Amino acid sequence: SIPSALPLQLLEIIRKEEVVLRAILTTHHHWDHARGNEELARLCPGLRVFGADERIGALTHRVTHGQELRFGAIRVRCLFTPCHTSGHMCYFMWEDGSPDAPALFSGDTLFVGGCGKFFEGTAEQMYTNLTQILGTLPKDTKVFCGHECTVRNLKFALKVEPENETVKKKLAWAKQRDDEDLPTVPSTLQEEFLYNPFLRVTEETLQKFTGKTDPVEVLRTLRTEKDNFKKPKERPNPQAMLAFDWGLFSPFLEKK
Repeated sequence: SIPSALPLQLLEIIRKEEVVLRAILTTHHHWDHARGNEELARLCPGLRVFGADERIGALTHRVTHGQELRFGAIRVRCLFTPCHTSGHMCYFMWEDGSPDAPALFSGDTLFVGGCGKFFEGTAEQMYTNLTQILGTLPKDTKVFCGHECTVRNLKFALKVEPENETVKKKLAWAKQRDDEDLPTVPSTLQEEFLYNPFLRVTEETLQKFTGKTDPVEVLRTLRTEKDNFKKPKERPNPQAMLAFDWGLFSPFLEKK
């Protein structure tokens, strides 16, 4: 069987960095986040795979909200954020006594300038995720999200708040990074509160844009608006798109 390329690329990076792969922390089961698990587990016997959803490939350790893990000096707090999927887990990492800022691996819950689609959850859940679970982390936390969709997110943010100078600056910066083929990730949590509309649902401008005052309703309306934002005229079949998003095609994409 021919192994898929990504696990081998990852193992090549690990070899160059002279580190040992001991564990995988998976945020959720979608194929674009967990597709390499089985192959890596096959190539690295004894590999531990952590996650909160039985649908995650090669899962060995089911984690729960607030659970803490240790990998050498690295400490990890598991933060359960159901909504994009019902079993979505974010991972907050830090090292005691380190001058480096902590890091949040937010999967498809919190993006630079955006948030994930509510595939298996509600606006209430996402509001809790963004305000009580992720929004209360230290402000210098670096946000490592699961996708590079910063420019598109910030174009929507500019539609929502056309007068927001921070949005304008961040969008110009993100476009420049894209042009140079450089990542826009990570941001910091502190920055996100200045330009990410999904973290700004109590602001007057957001209430005005959505026509709602209750923060959950602002968030719900905002997500619907984002889902309909500049949709391409020729859309693939919606069911097919959902099948892709839910990972239903992954067995076919993984043909040996």
